[in-house]
Amino acid sequence: MKIESVDLFYLAMPEVRDIGDGSQDMLLVRVRTADYTGWGECEASPLTSIASFVCPMSHSACHPVHYSVIGQDIEKPDDIARITANVRANSLDLLQSDHTLSGIEMALWDLLGKRFEQPVYNLLGFRHAELKSPYASVLFGDTPDDTLRKASDIRRQGFTALKFGWGPFGRSTLADDADQLHAAREGVGDDGVLLVDAGTAWVDDVEAAALRLPALEDARVLFLEEPFVAGALRSYRELAARCNGLRIAGGEGSHNAYVAEHFIDHSGAGYVQIDTGRIGGIGDAKRVADYARKRNVQFVNHTFTSHLALSASLQPFAGVASDWLCEYPTEPAPLAVALTRDRVAVDRNGFVAPPEAPGLGMELNLKAILKYVQDVEITVNGKTLYSTPELVQ
Repeated sequence: MKIESVDLFYLAMPEVRDIGDGSQDMLLVRVRTADYTGWGECEASPLTSIASFVCPMSHSACHPVHYSVIGQDIEKPDDIARITANVRANSLDLLQSDHTLSGIEMALWDLLGKRFEQPVYNLLGFRHAELKSPYASVLFGDTPDDTLRKASDIRRQGFTALKFGWGPFGRSTLADDADQLHAAREGVGDDGVLLVDAGTAWVDDVEAAALRLPALEDARVLFLEEPFVAGALRSYRELAARCNGLRIAGGEGSHNAYVAEHFIDHSGAGYVQIDTGRIGGIGDAKRVADYARKRNVQFVNHTFTSHLALSASLQPFAGVASDWLCEYPTEPAPLAVALTRDRVAVDRNGFVAPPEAPGLGMELNLKAILKYVQDVEITVNGKTLYSTPELVQ
């Protein structure tokens, strides 16, 4: 089989608000051979990523992504690794290429899974999928009362683990942050698992983050995610050394496996969180999951968008019982909800697993997302490099 086409679709809500919610727009990827279609989703700026796919070559290490993908043979998983390596070699200086590659790579796994009539996790070498404990992933409320209501509502839905992130946390006073944490703990209950995402609020300031440690530990938070920006590894390690029971998490900013492995080796974190829509796809995420286990760091998926992305994020550690936590977005925008007819369902005992259907196991609802398609044309010197393809054919 040869890759005959790669189509990119920029989808967005009518209004994209200035909040930490990545489900408000997306770059949807469709890859086709003569007989099969695969779907993927990039966790990236859609328009920027489209540009990286079609842009004119700048020099030999700055080819557009399509140069290394269109027309390539796709018969087996090794072909995905080969295409990935070619993209990275030919687009070395095109920094957006890893994000664009992620959605394409994801779609290639979906396509191969459909061809071989197996879920992706089987193609990765797992005989079966282990159940995971989903943590409902939501934004902090504007006030502690809002956070308490959110936590109580989510607990009533059956979730036993909950992560609050972004919003006002870390960007207000120490007392305000403590009030948010106490409200979250009250809502999730004494027996619930509570996680916190600081959304890089303190950049690299260890002292500002350390001031919150007593309140975090008093609220019995399991891990504090992204207290600092992705590359501030010295700050991560210094904060981790000051924690008593609380663990540090991060790694979602990794755009290739090397960056993630450096995070594992040098941050002191107990959890590494990898987004298949950002790191380069499912293959690189699997590599990181394998590496993390050797270093006694727990692997956790990162995802905050659709159930297509959620399914993809579960594949790299699907067969590993010791990596028991998984992020489960519970407040996605209507666009992300509309994308798929299928869902990664929470079972009656509160667990999830990736679909057993071939590929990523997600049927897209193309008619439902037509209203979100953005009409885009990229023209250079009179030549059209990209125009929005037909989504439903």
